[in-house]
Amino acid sequence: MTGVVVCAAVLVVAGVFGLLHRRTSGRMKVRGRDEERRLGEAELGVPLGERATLVQFSSAFCQPCRATRRTLTEVVDMVDGVAHVEIDAEEKLSLVRELDILRTPTVLVLDARGRIVRRASGQPRKADVIAALGEAV
Repeated sequence: MTGVVVCAAVLVVAGVFGLLHRRTSGRMKVRGRDEERRLGEAELGVPLGERATLVQFSSAFCQPCRATRRTLTEVVDMVDGVAHVEIDAEEKLSLVRELDILRTPTVLVLDARGRIVRRASGQPRKADVIAALGEAV
């Protein structure tokens, strides 16, 4: 009988964890540590966008990274002066560590000066990216 209770408790905890993870994945957030950090051409390898820049950290076998790339490309096509930069996390490990990137895809929204305005770990929704750009611009 105790085995059934333990099994039920484990299933409930796993279900709650799964729901919380699903709810927070891909949400655009503001982190206090990010507000003072700026990225430029030296770190990214390409110039910043005129109005804002979307920086995507990806890895080679990441399926959500492909979908995120499509979403960000659509947003860049919709909004003038916004650039999209995709960085292979494995090639820029020092930057990944410095920015505390824990998973791919991670998207950073930079303003015109390179200040990190928002970040999303996981695949962001198009509406959330557009709203974050509104704050950056």
